[in-house]
Amino acid sequence: MKNIKILGTGCPKCKQTEAVVRQVVEELGVEARIEKVEDIMQIMAYNVLSTPAVVVDEEVRIKGRIPSAGELKAILN
Repeated sequence: MKNIKILGTGCPKCKQTEAVVRQVVEELGVEARIEKVEDIMQIMAYNVLSTPAVVVDEEVRIKGRIPSAGELKAILN
């Protein structure tokens, strides 16, 4: 099971990133636990200065932008 975290304080881009992640996970049928992290101290623990960011299995894969569905599919496969 993949552990996916979306790091962001709740801005529109963060919400859009969460929607894209959930859509791709559903399309691929990947078993994943998706967690939204909004606490700034937890976000800083990942050394992320610009959000949104996507963390997969504790590795920061995307930061500072909204990922495309294709990019997420490549990361999750």
